[in-house]
Amino acid sequence: MYVRKKKNSSGSVSIQIIKKVKGRSKVIESIGCSKDSDEIEELLKKGKERIKELEPTLFDNIEQEDKKLKFLSISNEQIIPIGDELFFGKIFDRIISKKTIFQSVYKKNDKHELFKALVISRILYPGSKLYLSDYLFYFKKKEISDETIYRLVDSLYKDEIKQRVEEAVYQDTLAKIDNNLVVSFYDVTTLFFESESEDDLRRIGFSKEGKLARPQIQLGLFTTLQGYPLSYEVYHGKKYEGHTLLEALKSFQKRFKLKHKPIVVADRGMLNDANIAYLENNGYRYILGAKIKMLPGSIKEKITNLTFIDDSTTHEIEIDKTVKYTQENQKYSLDIHQRLVLTYSSKRAKKDKRLREKALERLKAKIEYSTNLTKKDLKLSHYAKYLDITDDCKVEFKLNHNKVLQ
Repeated sequence: MYVRKKKNSSGSVSIQIIKKVKGRSKVIESIGCSKDSDEIEELLKKGKERIKELEPTLFDNIEQEDKKLKFLSISNEQIIPIGDELFFGKIFDRIISKKTIFQSVYKKNDKHELFKALVISRILYPGSKLYLSDYLFYFKKKEISDETIYRLVDSLYKDEIKQRVEEAVYQDTLAKIDNNLVVSFYDVTTLFFESESEDDLRRIGFSKEGKLARPQIQLGLFTTLQGYPLSYEVYHGKKYEGHTLLEALKSFQKRFKLKHKPIVVADRGMLNDANIAYLENNGYRYILGAKIKMLPGSIKEKITNLTFIDDSTTHEIEIDKTVKYTQENQKYSLDIHQRLVLTYSSKRAKKDKRLREKALERLKAKIEYSTNLTKKDLKLSHYAKYLDITDDCKVEFKLNHNKVLQ
């Protein structure tokens, strides 16, 4: 920032505080105007003091009495932070080699540094990729157009670039775990777009973020036991997440030529017969989450007879079952043996109880006080299962206490 004297058509002089924003002068604040030279000097002093309030520097608290410290009158525009490069930059350089990502794919290898800045900016400024321009301007005093950022993102979309980045990340992860990949976690998340238009990739589907009317994509990610990334795949937003596991696993196995198949850990969304049959037929050991209410009645009965003394208590139930699946339009059945491992978490029970009680209070308040309540309003709630809903001429709600007790 700096103080500017601006001559007006009336003959007076305006004192303004100016800041350069992406090469353009922007008036931050007007201090005042006058025709008197003494008053103008006073306004200039006020402007300089005001800048210290609006944009303090690292050296404002250092007394300037010693003449040797005069060099400390430095503006923020003259200060370039380097901490991001010293820390995140070194991590990036260790993982991503300048020679391996873009070389031979593009004639001009000028995308590496921009890609590096994009990665670091997403860590420091979680948000839109266009924040890269703010990051470069603030940290590097560089200006960049939105079109340049879009061209970079387009280049990253190429399969060859994606594979090279994944390979670099995979090798770095292996080094961290001493080349001993024993367990791999797999999960899927949804990422929504503010745009309302769909295309081949962005589709409206089940949103884990509750954005039911927004197009989205799905991201399937493999990680190690320690949480380090291994591989990822992107799917269109309407795809059922349970159908992504096999595609992602086959691609992961083929791309990295794993010598030993890791134990696959996934949540209950992956617990379908086709996935289980593939894992069994191809020699994978696996751990899949399960929901008790989705288990057969005979298993539920056994569970109700179990006693959990404390959080360290575990029980196992042996299960013999037959899974039916379809492969290349042919129907098959497979006899398998599984172990159901059950434990109890008092911490999780307290959390679930607290969330349930809060949700019930909100439902009661909506029923009692809302004048424009619609069936859709409450159907979006996970706890709408506790309601009896009638939908004839008008919408009526009442809490079902038996469902709450269940």
